[in-house]
Amino acid sequence: MINDIDRTHLARAVDLAEQALNSGDEPFGSVLVSEKGQVLFEDHNHIASSGDNTQHPEFSIARWAAANMTPAERAKAVVYTSGEHCPMCAAAHAWVGLGRVVYASSSEQLSAWLGDLGVPLPPVKTLPINAVAPAVPVEGPDEELAERVKTLHARLHG
Repeated sequence: MINDIDRTHLARAVDLAEQALNSGDEPFGSVLVSEKGQVLFEDHNHIASSGDNTQHPEFSIARWAAANMTPAERAKAVVYTSGEHCPMCAAAHAWVGLGRVVYASSSEQLSAWLGDLGVPLPPVKTLPINAVAPAVPVEGPDEELAERVKTLHARLHG
């Protein structure tokens, strides 16, 4: 169940998504939080600035965690993200051994919003995290924050 602490970190992830949009990128942001509640790493999309479609914040978190945390620390950490992981990021999350994922908006919601906006489907099938990484504990969406994320995507594609 998503609690008030989760919502605080989720709100930061959505703020990062807005920061990405304001800098000309797709609106996705994520925060890595330790078992003790310390923010360890945060990032947003860098696709537009890099030309590299793998520059998702969730993938950056997985790389950072692999380089800077023990397996036990990774397993107890939480990733908060504005949007549910894509299959690439879900796989990276699972391979690195990160713990719980809490997301503001789901892949299903994003697909519906993009369809309503007439945006073409991405080159990789949109799937729920657990379709790719069945052992990863996930929670979301958060309906209030999902509305903020929807607004960001409408700004991008509107």
